[in-house]
Amino acid sequence: MREKIIGIDLGTTNSCVAVLEGGAPEVITNTEGERVTASVAAFTDTGERLVGRLAKRQAITNPKHTVASIKREMGTDHRVKIELDGKVEEYTPEQISAMIIQKLKKDAEEHLGGKVKKAVITVPAYFNDSQRQATKDAGKIAGLEVMRIINEPTAAALAYGLDKTEEQTILVFDLGGGTFDVSILEIGEGVFEVIATDGDTRLGGDDFDRRITDWLAEEFRKDTGIDLMSDPSAMQR
Repeated sequence: MREKIIGIDLGTTNSCVAVLEGGAPEVITNTEGERVTASVAAFTDTGERLVGRLAKRQAITNPKHTVASIKREMGTDHRVKIELDGKVEEYTPEQISAMIIQKLKKDAEEHLGGKVKKAVITVPAYFNDSQRQATKDAGKIAGLEVMRIINEPTAAALAYGLDKTEEQTILVFDLGGGTFDVSILEIGEGVFEVIATDGDTRLGGDDFDRRITDWLAEEFRKDTGIDLMSDPSAMQR
């Protein structure tokens, strides 16, 4: 049996994992029966680590120990500080991302019925070298050999089978939870080349949600005099 290499879309809000079966990509369903896994990690008071829907579900009651949108910090010196039992532990973005990747890896192994050792991971086209290396490091921490880092617009073009068409120039608009970018690709003879890309690593669905939440909180404060901004649990809701 040939060794399987999984493909991972490590997103800001959600992530997913897929594998080629019979020459066609198949998105793997996780243990919760979903095709996407929330890119959320959490630490409980007992020290247990939660990832995905379980982590997202308890975010309201455990906001200080729940981490989301860590993709935005990849390649930076940002540290996530978690205080449990009077002790403060620091985690790098790579370590938090590795927790998410480990969850995807485990789901893939259960689906395939064997160990998975290699993966391909997608990143935004405008990710710099440090961000790309951080993504590879996260995969390594999760126990995977990252065979290749692929630009997300290239992966999107592949998913739509555009590599099987005639030579052409296409535009891919990718609006994600924490980032967005527009890329121009040239495709010909199975070769993809990103000839131009632009975007913002700090603008996405999370920012739209935050603007709406801030507006609602301010209107609520005006009407009631209660400042929801000072209540993390209320803001999480």
